Amino acid sequence: MRPVRFEDQGDWWLAYSAPHPALRPFLTAYNGYWEKGMVPSRMRTLPGRHAVMIVNLGSPLDLEVPGAPVERYSSFVAGMHDGHGSYHSPGGQRGVQLDLTPLGAYTLLGIPMGHLTNIAAALPDLLGRAAGELAARLDAAPGWPARFGLLDRFLLDRLEIGPSPSPEVTRAWQVLLATQGRAAVGDLAGDVGWSRRHLAQRFKEQVGLAPKVMARVLRFERAVELMAAGPPDLAGIAIGCGYFDQAHLNREVRALAGCTPTELLATLQPQSAESPPREYAGAGGGREGDPG
Repeated sequence: MRPVRFEDQGDWWLAYSAPHPALRPFLTAYNGYWEKGMVPSRMRTLPGRHAVMIVNLGSPLDLEVPGAPVERYSSFVAGMHDGHGSYHSPGGQRGVQLDLTPLGAYTLLGIPMGHLTNIAAALPDLLGRAAGELAARLDAAPGWPARFGLLDRFLLDRLEIGPSPSPEVTRAWQVLLATQGRAAVGDLAGDVGWSRRHLAQRFKEQVGLAPKVMARVLRFERAVELMAAGPPDLAGIAIGCGYFDQAHLNREVRALAGCTPTELLATLQPQSAESPPREYAGAGGGREGDPG
């Protein structure tokens, strides 16, 4: 039987499993979730290295991005972002989250990721009837091992028909990841043999953000990881992540997270609507009453 790891996190059950080996370059894990109660909540999202796909088996979510109207979604894909947003839930969440690499999303969804920059899109708008059929089959499955097996088969079929990113964009993405966003765009362009302008255009089309913006997000993501590992040395983290100084880090956190580093550290988990909302870097998760 497929190995699945379960966690009880108080208000949530979580179920984790690795995808099929052929899919692992494209997404990190399957994250099943089941919320035990019906408590309304608001959860902040932070920019990072993944596009998020939610196959929702519970209540719809309201998604908010600063400067845009709130929109309600059931299953959806959130593209690459260079700012924060939030989910608003009535409670009773249940579904599966897939954290896709941007080039994995480009291949598996079959669309230029530049079309999803700083927005979300309903899964049926991207995949047609197959999205609703997938959600129905996952809902009817007898347990999480069966659900994750269904996802394997669905995504392996998508992999056969999806576009492949250009080798130059793939190379530039790999270098940015390896350097945690500290590679200069000029060096990336020289490495792949393209002009800076051509690299920026093709990279944004396939990844969703231009190389310079993606590098900024990766530096921020690394800084948040180090701050969360605590106790944080903000001055040291700033220098270690490629910022000029702590003041530069503070400005970047305000710009990308919408709050100060201290506020971000104090509010990393979702909280009920009766209390001040907490912030987090991805969607929640849970498990059914039976772990199978």
